[in-house]
Amino acid sequence: MVGPMIGDRRGCGAPEEDFIRRHHKHDVGENQCSSSLVKHIKAPLPLVWSLVRRFDQPQRYKPFVSRCIAQGDLRIGTVREVNVKSGLPATTSKERLELLDDEEHIFSVRIVGGDHRLKNYSSIITVHPETIDGRPGTMVIESFVVDVPEGNTNDETCYFVEALIKCNLKSLADVSEHLAAQTGDNQ
Repeated sequence: MVGPMIGDRRGCGAPEEDFIRRHHKHDVGENQCSSSLVKHIKAPLPLVWSLVRRFDQPQRYKPFVSRCIAQGDLRIGTVREVNVKSGLPATTSKERLELLDDEEHIFSVRIVGGDHRLKNYSSIITVHPETIDGRPGTMVIESFVVDVPEGNTNDETCYFVEALIKCNLKSLADVSEHLAAQTGDNQ
């Protein structure tokens, strides 16, 4: 289940609120939109984090990515070129790794180019341990800020980006839960 966005806090629990306040700070300028989404995954944090942290392999769980080529070794500032599958209003995206914290499980990316309308896009993903049905689980929070393109409203832009993130988070859950079941890592 993908939880509510930061702009619509109904149903967002205290842990989510606290993590969003602490780790998902975006400077939202005029003519920009921002939101946060929460996904609870029935797989342990190390498994989920192993997928999220792979800046060079987003296609392992992001369904709209067909190919990724990372330039350099995976450090802050590394740039990747992503090819986007057909069906979206883009074919490429150039993205820079902003933060990769294996201790706190924080991952941040900024889009720096591409043939799409997501200008000044930046996202933060945090991964947190939790217990789901008495078993190790993971809460994933993803937030973003992006310019509202000319001709679009704030609501239209947020709705589009949220839809993409919801697909990515659902796919992350599906892949993680499948891997956990295969390896018996959901005990």
